[in-house]
Amino acid sequence: LRPYVFISLSLLCAFYSAVDTNPLSVYVMHPFWNSMVKILPTWLAPNLITFTGFMFLVLNFVILSVYDYDFYASADGHVHVPSWVWIAAGLFNFLAYTLDGVDGKQARRTNSSTPLGELFDHGLDSWACVFFVCSMYSVFGRGASGVSVLTLYYLLWVVLFSFILSHWEKYNTGILFLPWGYDLSQVTISIVYIITAVVGVETWYQPVIWNLHYRDFFIIMILGCLFAVTLPMSLYNVSKAYRNNTLKHSSMYEALLPFFSPTLLFILSTLWLSLSPTDILEQQPRIFYLMVGTAFANVTCKLIVCQMSNTRCQPLTWLLLPMAVVVLLVFFGVVQQSEIVVLYVWTAVVVFAHIHYGVSVVSIPT
Repeated sequence: LRPYVFISLSLLCAFYSAVDTNPLSVYVMHPFWNSMVKILPTWLAPNLITFTGFMFLVLNFVILSVYDYDFYASADGHVHVPSWVWIAAGLFNFLAYTLDGVDGKQARRTNSSTPLGELFDHGLDSWACVFFVCSMYSVFGRGASGVSVLTLYYLLWVVLFSFILSHWEKYNTGILFLPWGYDLSQVTISIVYIITAVVGVETWYQPVIWNLHYRDFFIIMILGCLFAVTLPMSLYNVSKAYRNNTLKHSSMYEALLPFFSPTLLFILSTLWLSLSPTDILEQQPRIFYLMVGTAFANVTCKLIVCQMSNTRCQPLTWLLLPMAVVVLLVFFGVVQQSEIVVLYVWTAVVVFAHIHYGVSVVSIPT
């Protein structure tokens, strides 16, 4: 559990090539961020801005864990989350989104752009996915007006897959095409939090039209962003690079290597749910989501390092090997009486391993 990954920053690409064509981002958010960055003092480090924004999302996750640990608080007949929590959630989410957009501008403004900053920014973004998805889940919950924990599990994977697609593109094309769905989702989430604070969760109980509830429109938005926008654009950009002979990897095997570990993680986590003797997802959904999201972030960070340093992506992340052992223990019924304890211990191991990797990967050997 000690992946000493020492990457010399001199090996990382100093040129950051990204394309953002989202109208919301180009015409609304970037002008807003350009104004906001002028307020910040020049001594404020971009990495500190990045980390602060990430911690706002973690804080949302923690606060909602206190008031809605099992995702039932928004259901009819349960004690609802206080209005001030939703106000805080809306402000924190928008602050996190704003700081994520400002950090790069601050780096260019102060002439302090570094490959480490890019790695830190995108690495935390990959981990942030699980925090804002889980926090948003508390708005609808798993009551009659919400979705089941299993449905949210698959929706979480849709978000995770949407995220890694962009870095798969850069791994193959050398250019990071920023996904359209991110900006739309962050603005929408912030607005929904504030609306919930004002009118209460009861407003989401009633159908909007026919038998379609608000939760159905969110599901449509999440799936639509992936299958109607992100995935087609990713395939188009990679195929365009292939036609122009600018694809960085000549074989299909090499081009698809970044998907091996995420796919295996999805298989292992889904098998665990299917084989669980105690229905672990029903009992501990929040912890299970955290485990999956953190393991995914670890896989994605390694891909980010590879695409930044122009090195080959490894087909298997070492963290998935002990996870396979855990799933086997579940399959053979060895942990039937202590499955929840195993989940907590394994989640702690995954979180520690990911933090340790993040510290190790930016350490330069002397």
